Amino acid sequence: MIKDSYNRMHDYLRISLTDNCNLRCFYCMPEEEYEFTPASKLMQKDEIETLSKVFVSLGVTKIRLTGGEPLVRKDAGEIIKTLSNLPVKLTITTNGSRLHEFVDILDESGVHSLNISLDTLQPEKFQLITRRNQFEKVYDNIRLLLKRNFHVKVNMVVMKGLNDNEINDFVEWTRVEPVHVRFIEFMPFTGNWWASNKVFTMEQMLH
Repeated sequence: MIKDSYNRMHDYLRISLTDNCNLRCFYCMPEEEYEFTPASKLMQKDEIETLSKVFVSLGVTKIRLTGGEPLVRKDAGEIIKTLSNLPVKLTITTNGSRLHEFVDILDESGVHSLNISLDTLQPEKFQLITRRNQFEKVYDNIRLLLKRNFHVKVNMVVMKGLNDNEINDFVEWTRVEPVHVRFIEFMPFTGNWWASNKVFTMEQMLH
């Protein structure tokens, strides 16, 4: 087992398949022109498989594929199929825009739990946040996964004055459909337009 200096056991591995993304959320990727890592510089499929096997041999029981947006990577489907042969729970964090292309692969590979980023239920606001007009596609893909009995967790980054008034709408969504919503505080990092007056705290969300 993997144990850190505080004697904590670690059995969960996250693998970023790419830093590329087909959305441009202002709090994540503020610049329209962005120089992504060339495909040749990323871990290749066989390297990902080899490293995953090493971690599994050390006690890892869950692997999450992330990005950027992992499903924009050309060999994402092949990687998913390869890792599905390992004795782990395989999950994915995605923006949901390409799930209709991968739903069969995910189903066949036993990937039945996904985290999907969605910060608003309003198409106009979605375009403001992501700089892309893809709300209907993402929302329809979530409905598609629910219809096919996937476990869907929606991550909503709450920002004061932007989408904090939609918290109850997301809660209502969980009442009428089997979707799990997780509210996330707006966190700072270099270049993401973070400001303290945009933070909507956990306590405020609960209130």
